[in-house]
Order: sequence, then C-alpha cells, then structure tokens
Amino acid sequence: MKSCLKMLLVAGAFAVSLAAFQDDALADTQLASWYGPGLEGNLTASGDVFEPYTEYTAASPYLPFGTDLLVTYGDYSVVVEVTDRGPYTGGRELDLSAAAAEEIGLTYTGVDYVDVEVLDY
Repeated sequence: MKSCLKMLLVAGAFAVSLAAFQDDALADTQLASWYGPGLEGNLTASGDVFEPYTEYTAASPYLPFGTDLLVTYGDYSVVVEVTDRGPYTGGRELDLSAAAAEEIGLTYTGVDYVDVEVLDY
C-alpha cells in the first residue's frame, strides 16, 4: 500500500513539473511583421480566404493551423489564429494580418519583437 501511495506522489510531482515546463515552452518572444496589402481574397495555406483588414490571423512556419495565440506588443494584446505559413524573410517567426498588427500598434514599426503565448492547439 505504501509503495502504491509513493508511486502516486511521484507521478503527481512529475505531472506538475511537466505542466510547468510546458507553460514555459508555450510562451516566447518572436520577431514579427505584418502582411496583407494586395493579398486580400487569396487562399491561405490552410485553405481559408485571407481577409487581412477584418480578421485577426497569423502566419507561422511551424505552428499547426487553428492554433490560437495571444500576441502582446507593448501594452496591447490581440488573439490571432494561425491560418497561413510564413514569414519567409528576415529571420521573422510570425506574420500578423494587417488588422491584428494595427490593433497592437505593430503597423507603425513594421517589424519588431512581440510576446507570443499559445492559448490553444
């Protein structure tokens, strides 16, 4: 009985430490830019119609389509959904739709570091 209880305690401690590690892995600072002009109406890599001025979406080279992200720039945050692949230039890791970038003030600088937290896969 004692060994069973001991195993449960060890498993519980492992689960808690794993959850803490995963939370750290799901938050990151990434170099981001924005895109949209001339691309409205095109299909994204996920097959959605790209609406850069009305939808809060993002392109990521590796996150699964449908992943929700909390993107923070300075004092402003926006939730976006990964619907496309990219960016493909300048060491950037995330491309925001024009609407999402404008919401957080990224359109003024064009390219900058943002804090990214994965909300849901």
